[in-house]
Order: sequence, then C-alpha cells, then structure tokens
Amino acid sequence: MDYRVVQDINTVCELLDISKAQLAEELDISRITLDNWLSGKADISNIKVDEFYELVFSSGIRLNRIKEQLYREDIDREKEVLLFHGAKTKLTGNLSIEYSRNNNDFGHGFYCGESLEQSAMFVSGFPASSLYIMSFKTNNLRGKVYGVDRDWMLTIAYYRRRLGEFAESSVIKRLIDANSDIDYIVAPIADNRMFEIIDLFIDGEITDEQCRHCLSATNLGNQYVFKTGKALSGIEIKEHCYLSTSEKKYYLTSRQEAVEMNRDKVKLARRQYRNKGKYIEEILK
Repeated sequence: MDYRVVQDINTVCELLDISKAQLAEELDISRITLDNWLSGKADISNIKVDEFYELVFSSGIRLNRIKEQLYREDIDREKEVLLFHGAKTKLTGNLSIEYSRNNNDFGHGFYCGESLEQSAMFVSGFPASSLYIMSFKTNNLRGKVYGVDRDWMLTIAYYRRRLGEFAESSVIKRLIDANSDIDYIVAPIADNRMFEIIDLFIDGEITDEQCRHCLSATNLGNQYVFKTGKALSGIEIKEHCYLSTSEKKYYLTSRQEAVEMNRDKVKLARRQYRNKGKYIEEILK
C-alpha cells in the first residue's frame, strides 16, 4: 500500500486537535495497534484505511484538496505544471501509453487533468479508484495546445470514431497528420455530454459556431495527453491519494449538478448562435 496513511494520521490529529488515543477510539482499535501502525511494526488493513479516510471526510476535512493547495505552492510554475490522474484501480510499474484505448479523445496516450475534482470525478464510480498528484516539466518537448474551436471538435470526433463518411476528408487528414510528431497535447476535456453536442454537429443539426459555443458552456477545464515515452519521462508522481466512499459520492453529486446546470447553458447557446457558422458538409466537402 503506497498511500501516505501514517503521515495523514499525524496531520489529521493536528487538524482535528485530537490525541492519538482519541483517534484509536474513533477507529475502534487499541492505542498499541495505532502505535504499531505509526512505527511501521504492523500494516494497516484495507478496512481500517477506508474507515480512517471516511472519518476524515465526514469530519469536514478535505484532505486531498489541502494537499493540492500545498503542492501548488511548492512547484516552480515557470518550469512545471501540477496535474492529476484518476485511476480505476492503481498504477503499476512505469507509466505507459500502451494500455490506452484507441478511441480516447486523442487516441493512444496517458491522460491527466489540471483539476483534482474533475480527475477524481471521472473515476468516482469505480469501487477501487484512487487519485494521483503529479508534476510535469515540459523541457525540450514538443507540445500542442487546443482551444474550444473547430480543430479540437473535429479531431476529437475523428478519434472517437464519430465522423463516419467524413473521416477520409483532406481536412481531417491534415488535422491528424499535424499531431504525428507531438510529444504531448493540452486540450479541453470532453465528456459524454460534449460528445452528444459534437454528434449534433456531425449529423448536420447545428453549425460549428453553435457547437463551439455549446461546448464552451460545458467547459470542464484542460487535460494533458502524453503521446510519447519522452513526454512521460517529464512526469513525477508526487503522491497517491485515497478516495473514500463519501468523497466519491460528493464528486458524483457535484458532477450531476454541473450537468443539469450546463443543459440550460447549452440551450441558450444553441438558440443565440442559430444560423451562424458553417455546417459540417460545408467545411469538409
């Protein structure tokens, strides 16, 4: 187990202003057992790890957010960026792009986000999921940055296999070829709601301008997509963070609330930009 449970126990006792004996009582263990955990003489069971982090979250302490803030203060922002990776289980061995699916937003790659909450949100529905805090240095690497624009929409639609008959268009081939020698990509995150909007554009129901503004209304922040081993070598894992059951429920609830709010934004954007821009057949003909 590579969670920093011992360090977190000491931190939480200080934040809650409780003694080790009081914490042991809360966890229904003896003080000797807790001392053995802290000294490394005994391993902490998975059940007790979960109970501990449940206690932390239910006590109002957002430990992972506190860690995020502290790491942000420590990094050299001129040379590196703080990132987060939500894992369905945990990472094993060296970081790799080999196990990534072809139909992700930008195909094969190792995906991270700029937001702790968004990264945790995407994996909170899995029982054994967890979160990694990482830093990334861009030295001597070739990167490409996308905005919420037509190129981003079409590139994602291609990799997500939503273009159908348009996949062989010269415009699409140009977009995909432009990424052939890129080490990493920075681009807006796309979720299922965004795919629904992109599908409306691909199906000819809305224009590129309507699509772009609808997608901007559902903006989830940026993701980093690492496409080469050289790019992965610029990543340093800072910490593996535990996600308790209550914390996962919190993120899932937040996500649903955001989805409901974004539906109204999309309706307004679609109406406001009606008949503005071009339909997909005009762009890719």
